[in-house]
Amino acid sequence: MKLKPVSEQVIVLTGATSGIGLTTAKMAARQGARLVLNARNSEALESLCRELDPTGTRVIGIPGDVSSEDDMLKLAGEALNKFGNFDTWVNNAGVSIYGRLEEVSLADSKQLFETNFWGTVIGSLVAARNLKVNGGALINVGSTLSDRAIPIQGMYCASKHAVKGFTDSLRMELEAENAPVSVTLIKPSAIDTPYKEHAKNYLGVKPENPPPVYAPETVADAILYSAENPTRDLFVGVGGKIISAMGNYAPRATDLVMQSAMIDIQQTDLPPSDEFEGLYEPKDSRLHTRGGYGGHVAETSIYTKASMHPVIAGSILGLGIGGLLYALGRRYAQRKK
Repeated sequence: MKLKPVSEQVIVLTGATSGIGLTTAKMAARQGARLVLNARNSEALESLCRELDPTGTRVIGIPGDVSSEDDMLKLAGEALNKFGNFDTWVNNAGVSIYGRLEEVSLADSKQLFETNFWGTVIGSLVAARNLKVNGGALINVGSTLSDRAIPIQGMYCASKHAVKGFTDSLRMELEAENAPVSVTLIKPSAIDTPYKEHAKNYLGVKPENPPPVYAPETVADAILYSAENPTRDLFVGVGGKIISAMGNYAPRATDLVMQSAMIDIQQTDLPPSDEFEGLYEPKDSRLHTRGGYGGHVAETSIYTKASMHPVIAGSILGLGIGGLLYALGRRYAQRKK
Protein backbone atom coordinates (compact mmCIF):
# COMPACT_ATOMS: atom_id res chain seq x y z
CA MET A 1 0.00 0.00 0.00
CA LYS A 2 1.35 3.40 -0.99
CA LEU A 3 0.25 6.53 0.86
CA LYS A 4 0.75 10.09 -0.35
CA PRO A 5 3.16 12.54 1.27
CA VAL A 6 1.41 14.73 3.85
CA SER A 7 2.04 17.75 1.62
CA GLU A 8 -0.27 16.21 -1.01
CA GLN A 9 -2.98 15.01 1.37
CA VAL A 10 -6.39 16.11 2.56
CA ILE A 11 -6.54 15.23 6.27
CA VAL A 12 -9.69 15.05 8.40
CA LEU A 13 -8.96 15.53 12.11
CA THR A 14 -11.33 15.43 15.08
CA GLY A 15 -10.64 17.11 18.42
CA ALA A 16 -8.60 19.72 16.57
CA THR A 17 -8.69 22.69 18.96
CA SER A 18 -6.67 21.42 21.93
CA GLY A 19 -3.62 19.39 22.86
CA ILE A 20 -2.65 16.62 20.45
CA GLY A 21 -5.26 17.59 17.85
CA LEU A 22 -4.23 21.24 17.83
CA THR A 23 -0.54 20.36 17.59
CA THR A 24 -1.21 17.92 14.75
CA ALA A 25 -3.31 20.47 12.85
CA LYS A 26 -0.55 23.09 13.07
CA MET A 27 2.17 20.62 12.09
CA ALA A 28 0.17 19.28 9.14
CA ALA A 29 -0.59 22.81 7.93
CA ARG A 30 3.12 23.67 8.03
CA GLN A 31 3.82 20.60 5.91
CA GLY A 32 1.32 21.75 3.28
CA ALA A 33 -1.65 19.47 3.93
CA ARG A 34 -5.20 20.60 3.28
CA LEU A 35 -7.22 20.19 6.45
CA VAL A 36 -10.81 19.49 7.44
CA LEU A 37 -10.94 20.15 11.17
CA ASN A 38 -13.61 19.15 13.68
CA ALA A 39 -14.32 20.18 17.28
CA ARG A 40 -17.39 20.82 19.42
CA ASN A 41 -16.37 24.41 20.19
CA SER A 42 -17.23 26.44 17.11
CA GLU A 43 -15.60 29.60 18.48
CA ALA A 44 -12.25 27.88 19.03
CA LEU A 45 -12.53 26.13 15.67
CA GLU A 46 -13.13 29.37 13.80
CA SER A 47 -10.17 30.96 15.55
CA LEU A 48 -7.90 28.06 14.60
CA CYS A 49 -8.97 28.10 10.97
CA ARG A 50 -8.28 31.84 10.73
CA GLU A 51 -4.85 31.28 12.25
CA LEU A 52 -3.92 28.44 9.90
CA ASP A 53 -5.48 29.78 6.72
CA PRO A 54 -7.16 33.21 6.72
CA THR A 55 -8.42 32.67 3.14
CA GLY A 56 -10.15 29.37 3.88
CA THR A 57 -8.75 27.80 0.73
CA ARG A 58 -6.76 25.03 2.43
CA VAL A 59 -8.32 24.69 5.89
CA ILE A 60 -12.00 24.42 6.83
CA GLY A 61 -13.63 23.86 10.21
CA ILE A 62 -16.80 21.81 10.68
CA PRO A 63 -18.23 21.95 14.22
CA GLY A 64 -19.81 18.77 15.48
CA ASP A 65 -19.92 16.01 18.08
CA VAL A 66 -18.04 12.83 17.21
CA SER A 67 -20.71 10.73 18.92
CA SER A 68 -23.28 11.93 16.35
CA GLU A 69 -23.38 9.93 13.13
CA ASP A 70 -25.08 12.85 11.38
CA ASP A 71 -22.25 15.17 12.41
CA MET A 72 -19.59 12.74 11.19
CA LEU A 73 -21.40 12.19 7.89
CA LYS A 74 -21.51 15.96 7.50
CA LEU A 75 -17.78 16.16 8.26
CA ALA A 76 -17.00 13.64 5.53
CA GLY A 77 -19.44 15.31 3.13
CA GLU A 78 -17.89 18.74 3.61
CA ALA A 79 -14.43 17.28 2.98
CA LEU A 80 -15.65 15.79 -0.29
CA ASN A 81 -17.47 18.98 -1.30
CA LYS A 82 -14.49 21.22 -0.55
CA PHE A 83 -11.57 19.10 -1.73
CA GLY A 84 -13.13 16.24 -3.71
CA ASN A 85 -11.63 13.55 -1.47
CA PHE A 86 -9.74 12.92 1.75
CA ASP A 87 -6.63 10.80 2.19
CA THR A 88 -6.31 10.45 5.98
CA TRP A 89 -8.91 10.48 8.75
CA VAL A 90 -7.70 10.91 12.34
CA ASN A 91 -10.02 10.06 15.24
CA ASN A 92 -8.43 12.06 18.04
CA ALA A 93 -11.25 13.51 20.16
CA GLY A 94 -11.29 12.21 23.73
CA VAL A 95 -11.94 13.04 27.37
CA SER A 96 -11.18 11.44 30.74
CA ILE A 97 -12.58 11.01 34.25
CA TYR A 98 -10.43 11.00 37.40
CA GLY A 99 -11.91 9.06 40.30
CA ARG A 100 -12.40 5.61 41.78
CA LEU A 101 -14.79 3.49 39.72
CA GLU A 102 -17.25 3.08 42.60
CA GLU A 103 -17.53 6.87 42.90
CA VAL A 104 -18.03 7.73 39.23
CA SER A 105 -21.65 8.04 38.20
CA LEU A 106 -23.00 5.72 35.51
CA ALA A 107 -24.16 8.74 33.51
CA ASP A 108 -20.63 10.16 33.44
CA SER A 109 -19.16 6.79 32.46
CA LYS A 110 -21.62 6.43 29.59
CA GLN A 111 -20.87 9.95 28.38
CA LEU A 112 -17.14 9.22 28.33
CA PHE A 113 -17.80 6.16 26.14
CA GLU A 114 -19.95 8.27 23.83
CA THR A 115 -16.90 10.37 22.97
CA ASN A 116 -13.94 8.02 23.34
CA PHE A 117 -15.40 4.79 22.00
CA TRP A 118 -18.51 5.53 19.97
CA GLY A 119 -16.92 8.66 18.52
CA THR A 120 -14.05 6.52 17.25
CA VAL A 121 -16.39 3.81 15.96
CA ILE A 122 -18.62 6.23 14.08
CA GLY A 123 -15.72 8.21 12.64
CA SER A 124 -13.91 5.04 11.58
CA LEU A 125 -16.91 3.55 9.79
CA VAL A 126 -17.74 6.80 8.01
CA ALA A 127 -14.10 7.21 6.97
CA ALA A 128 -13.71 3.59 5.83
CA ARG A 129 -16.59 3.86 3.35
CA ASN A 130 -14.75 6.67 1.58
CA LEU A 131 -11.18 5.44 1.99
CA LYS A 132 -12.04 2.07 0.47
CA VAL A 133 -12.72 3.80 -2.86
CA ASN A 134 -9.43 5.65 -3.38
CA GLY A 135 -7.25 4.36 -0.55
CA GLY A 136 -5.71 6.14 2.41
CA ALA A 137 -5.06 6.00 6.13
CA LEU A 138 -7.37 5.67 9.12
CA ILE A 139 -5.61 6.67 12.34
CA ASN A 140 -7.17 6.18 15.77
CA VAL A 141 -5.59 7.79 18.83
CA GLY A 142 -5.69 5.23 21.61
CA SER A 143 -3.38 5.26 24.61
CA THR A 144 -0.75 3.36 26.51
CA LEU A 145 -3.81 2.57 28.64
CA SER A 146 -5.26 0.68 25.67
CA ASP A 147 -2.88 -2.10 26.79
CA ARG A 148 -2.42 -1.61 30.53
CA ALA A 149 -5.01 -0.18 32.92
CA ILE A 150 -4.12 2.10 35.84
CA PRO A 151 -6.17 3.08 38.92
CA ILE A 152 -8.34 6.23 39.24
CA GLN A 153 -8.76 6.52 35.46
CA GLY A 154 -10.52 3.19 35.15
CA MET A 155 -13.31 4.21 32.80
CA TYR A 156 -10.87 6.00 30.49
CA CYS A 157 -8.76 2.82 30.44
CA ALA A 158 -11.84 0.75 29.62
CA SER A 159 -12.75 3.03 26.71
CA LYS A 160 -9.23 2.87 25.27
CA HIS A 161 -9.17 -0.93 25.62
CA ALA A 162 -12.42 -0.91 23.63
CA VAL A 163 -10.90 1.37 21.00
CA LYS A 164 -7.99 -1.06 20.58
CA GLY A 165 -10.30 -4.05 20.17
CA PHE A 166 -12.45 -2.24 17.63
CA THR A 167 -9.45 -0.93 15.67
CA ASP A 168 -7.78 -4.34 15.50
CA SER A 169 -10.99 -6.01 14.31
CA LEU A 170 -11.67 -3.35 11.69
CA ARG A 171 -8.10 -3.65 10.39
CA MET A 172 -8.47 -7.40 9.89
CA GLU A 173 -11.83 -7.07 8.15
CA LEU A 174 -10.54 -4.42 5.75
CA GLU A 175 -7.41 -6.45 5.01
CA ALA A 176 -9.52 -9.56 4.39
CA GLU A 177 -11.37 -7.75 1.60
CA ASN A 178 -8.13 -6.24 0.24
CA ALA A 179 -9.35 -2.72 0.92
CA PRO A 180 -6.59 -0.15 0.27
CA VAL A 181 -6.81 1.29 3.78
CA SER A 182 -4.00 1.50 6.34
CA VAL A 183 -5.40 1.28 9.89
CA THR A 184 -3.18 2.58 12.70
CA LEU A 185 -3.59 2.77 16.46
CA ILE A 186 -1.45 5.45 18.11
CA LYS A 187 -0.66 4.78 21.80
CA PRO A 188 0.59 7.91 23.57
CA SER A 189 2.19 7.85 26.99
CA ALA A 190 1.38 10.72 29.38
CA ILE A 191 1.35 13.91 27.30
CA ASP A 192 1.56 17.53 28.46
CA THR A 193 -1.80 18.81 27.16
CA PRO A 194 -4.92 20.40 28.74
CA TYR A 195 -6.27 16.85 29.09
CA LYS A 196 -6.44 17.11 32.90
CA GLU A 197 -8.31 20.44 32.84
CA HIS A 198 -10.95 19.03 30.49
CA ALA A 199 -11.48 15.82 32.48
CA LYS A 200 -14.29 15.24 34.97
CA ASN A 201 -12.64 15.14 38.39
CA TYR A 202 -13.88 13.25 41.48
CA LEU A 203 -10.57 13.37 43.37
CA GLY A 204 -11.07 16.49 45.48
CA VAL A 205 -7.63 17.73 44.35
CA LYS A 206 -6.09 18.74 41.05
CA PRO A 207 -4.87 15.68 39.10
CA GLU A 208 -1.40 15.27 37.61
CA ASN A 209 0.25 13.20 34.88
CA PRO A 210 2.50 10.32 35.96
CA PRO A 211 6.06 10.55 34.61
CA PRO A 212 7.59 10.30 32.10
CA VAL A 213 5.64 13.05 30.30
CA TYR A 214 6.09 13.91 26.64
CA ALA A 215 5.35 16.93 24.46
CA PRO A 216 2.28 16.78 22.18
CA GLU A 217 4.60 17.21 19.20
CA THR A 218 5.81 13.65 19.76
CA VAL A 219 2.28 12.37 19.12
CA ALA A 220 1.72 14.68 16.14
CA ASP A 221 4.94 13.34 14.61
CA ALA A 222 3.68 9.77 15.03
CA ILE A 223 0.27 10.61 13.52
CA LEU A 224 1.74 12.28 10.45
CA TYR A 225 4.32 9.51 10.02
CA SER A 226 1.45 7.00 9.99
CA ALA A 227 -0.40 9.13 7.43
CA GLU A 228 2.49 8.55 5.03
CA ASN A 229 3.64 5.06 6.07
CA PRO A 230 1.32 2.08 6.64
CA THR A 231 1.74 1.33 10.34
CA ARG A 232 -0.15 -1.17 12.51
CA ASP A 233 0.37 0.58 15.84
CA LEU A 234 2.86 2.96 17.33
CA PHE A 235 3.73 3.78 20.94
CA VAL A 236 4.64 7.38 21.68
CA GLY A 237 7.25 7.42 24.44
CA VAL A 238 9.24 4.53 25.81
CA GLY A 239 7.43 4.92 29.15
CA GLY A 240 4.19 3.70 27.63
CA LYS A 241 5.84 0.78 25.87
CA ILE A 242 7.52 -0.30 29.11
CA ILE A 243 4.25 -0.19 31.06
CA SER A 244 2.59 -2.29 28.35
CA ALA A 245 5.45 -4.81 28.36
CA MET A 246 5.43 -5.03 32.18
CA GLY A 247 1.69 -5.69 32.12
CA ASN A 248 2.09 -8.45 29.53
CA TYR A 249 5.03 -10.30 31.10
CA ALA A 250 4.53 -9.62 34.81
CA PRO A 251 0.88 -8.64 35.27
CA ARG A 252 0.61 -9.30 39.02
CA ALA A 253 3.85 -7.52 39.84
CA THR A 254 2.69 -4.60 37.67
CA ASP A 255 -0.60 -4.51 39.61
CA LEU A 256 1.35 -4.10 42.83
CA VAL A 257 3.53 -1.32 41.40
CA MET A 258 0.47 0.50 40.07
CA GLN A 259 -1.63 0.30 43.22
CA SER A 260 1.25 1.33 45.48
CA ALA A 261 2.49 4.30 43.42
CA MET A 262 0.12 5.29 40.64
CA ILE A 263 -2.77 6.48 42.82
CA ASP A 264 -0.66 8.98 44.75
CA ILE A 265 1.40 10.32 41.85
CA GLN A 266 -1.73 11.20 39.87
CA GLN A 267 -2.84 13.59 42.62
CA THR A 268 -1.49 16.96 43.76
CA ASP A 269 -2.05 19.00 46.91
CA LEU A 270 -3.74 21.77 44.90
CA PRO A 271 -7.48 22.46 45.00
CA PRO A 272 -9.52 21.18 42.04
CA SER A 273 -11.12 23.35 39.38
CA ASP A 274 -13.94 22.44 37.01
CA GLU A 275 -13.73 25.71 35.05
CA PHE A 276 -12.80 23.96 31.80
CA GLU A 277 -14.25 20.50 32.44
CA GLY A 278 -15.62 19.28 29.12
CA LEU A 279 -17.18 15.86 29.56
CA TYR A 280 -20.61 16.94 28.33
CA GLU A 281 -19.91 20.20 26.53
CA PRO A 282 -16.86 22.31 25.69
CA LYS A 283 -16.07 25.12 28.11
CA ASP A 284 -12.61 26.10 26.86
CA SER A 285 -12.27 28.37 23.81
CA ARG A 286 -8.52 28.79 24.26
CA LEU A 287 -6.16 27.24 21.73
CA HIS A 288 -3.70 25.56 24.09
CA THR A 289 -1.41 22.73 23.08
CA ARG A 290 0.28 22.38 26.49
CA GLY A 291 -1.11 21.66 29.94
CA GLY A 292 1.60 23.25 32.07
CA TYR A 293 3.12 20.08 33.55
CA GLY A 294 5.44 21.10 36.40
CA GLY A 295 8.09 18.42 35.90
CA HIS A 296 10.33 17.54 32.98
CA VAL A 297 8.62 17.28 29.60
CA ALA A 298 10.44 15.24 26.97
CA GLU A 299 10.32 17.23 23.75
CA THR A 300 11.16 14.19 21.66
CA SER A 301 10.92 10.41 21.96
CA ILE A 302 13.97 8.56 20.74
CA TYR A 303 12.06 5.30 21.18
CA THR A 304 9.19 6.42 18.95
CA LYS A 305 11.55 7.58 16.25
CA ALA A 306 13.44 4.31 16.55
CA SER A 307 10.15 2.34 16.34
CA MET A 308 10.35 2.87 12.63
CA HIS A 309 13.49 0.67 12.94
CA PRO A 310 12.50 -2.26 15.23
CA VAL A 311 16.01 -3.52 16.16
CA ILE A 312 16.98 -0.12 17.52
CA ALA A 313 13.66 0.17 19.35
CA GLY A 314 14.24 -3.12 21.19
CA SER A 315 17.58 -1.92 22.53
CA ILE A 316 16.11 1.36 23.72
CA LEU A 317 13.22 -0.47 25.42
CA GLY A 318 15.67 -2.52 27.45
CA LEU A 319 17.53 0.58 28.59
CA GLY A 320 14.31 2.40 29.40
CA ILE A 321 12.82 -0.05 31.91
CA GLY A 322 15.22 0.97 34.67
CA GLY A 323 14.68 4.65 33.90
CA LEU A 324 10.90 4.37 34.20
CA LEU A 325 11.05 2.51 37.52
CA TYR A 326 13.47 5.14 38.83
CA ALA A 327 11.19 8.01 37.73
CA LEU A 328 8.10 6.41 39.32
CA GLY A 329 9.96 5.67 42.54
CA ARG A 330 11.36 9.18 42.78
CA ARG A 331 7.96 10.78 42.17
CA TYR A 332 6.34 8.49 44.73
CA ALA A 333 9.00 9.35 47.31
CA GLN A 334 8.44 13.07 46.70
CA ARG A 335 4.70 12.66 47.20
CA LYS A 336 5.29 10.85 50.52
CA LYS A 337 7.48 13.62 51.97
